[in-house]
Amino acid sequence: MPHLFSPIKIKSIEFKNRIVVSPMCEYSSTDGFATNWHLVHLGARAVGGAGLIITEAAAVSPEGRISYGDLGIWKDEHIAKLKEITNFIDEQGAVAGIQLAHAGRKASHDLPWTSGKQISSTAENGWVSLAPSPVAFTPAEEAPQELDRESIAKVIADFQAAAVRALAAGFKVIELHGAHGYLIHEFLSPLSNHRTDGYGGSLENRARLLLEIITAVKEVWPEEYPLFVRISATDWTEGGWTIEDSVALARILIDSGIDLIDCSTGGNVAGAKIPLKPGYQVEFAEAVKQQTGILTGAVGLITEAEQANQIIQTGQADVVLLARELLRDPHFPLRAAHQLGVEVKWPLQYERAKW
Repeated sequence: MPHLFSPIKIKSIEFKNRIVVSPMCEYSSTDGFATNWHLVHLGARAVGGAGLIITEAAAVSPEGRISYGDLGIWKDEHIAKLKEITNFIDEQGAVAGIQLAHAGRKASHDLPWTSGKQISSTAENGWVSLAPSPVAFTPAEEAPQELDRESIAKVIADFQAAAVRALAAGFKVIELHGAHGYLIHEFLSPLSNHRTDGYGGSLENRARLLLEIITAVKEVWPEEYPLFVRISATDWTEGGWTIEDSVALARILIDSGIDLIDCSTGGNVAGAKIPLKPGYQVEFAEAVKQQTGILTGAVGLITEAEQANQIIQTGQADVVLLARELLRDPHFPLRAAHQLGVEVKWPLQYERAKW
């Protein structure tokens, strides 16, 4: 059997293949509520054969949203619709995961198809953004408010409460969003974290918020369910976060009980020069995996069946996460199985359309 379609068991959860739906913001919520759009969007990828379906970044607090259209999980009323979605995903033989996130200084933005620009904290649909240090993402944006110890404690509590709701909603995997220039990444990177207290300076101090969030989440998340972290393995900028930092962090995360590191890159520096090419981030997943032994996920311009299978077969990563390719083709896993010569179970409703 092609490696891409070999099952993988993490903790008590078995995934039928190594294809993961990467979190993709839909900007289609009001007050954080999931809608029928999310049911169809995520459900279609489950019907299409992916092993793990991870929601878009779900904000753990209203101020933790990227935009006013973001999905949320900061109140109990959000649970019911999310439960409907996870039930459907389960029925298709896939596993439902949720990405818990706080946007930090990249919060309070307009929808991408409107302008995508930051909305002033005093304007309609805007609010004050929060960060480890009062450093704006770009000179044109408002500087964020620096988090004090009380505010940091609230962030940690918000992640913990969100994990409780995620469990009630039927999710079996949590991914903590520590990438792309959002709050956790802002603490990790010396380019955005200029603090001189216990949350700044050394790598261990800059990782403190993430580790405290992990501890809080593990207090309420079942031991038998997987816990992932997404990181940006490099800032692609001199003086910023590096692959060496990522390897060092991975060793710390192993000790903290993390099961898999989802290795993306960038997002914390405006205008960073990123060498885009097919599979351009795979080397980072490979480095973290080979140097630490932790399970990793590879993401970034993975668009072909053989390409994805090769990543797993050669041990560069343990799973592949697809985003834009799964927007173009929700049934990529079924098509990939056919191209790789493996028989997989189709939905009964679609059997008559098999190759």
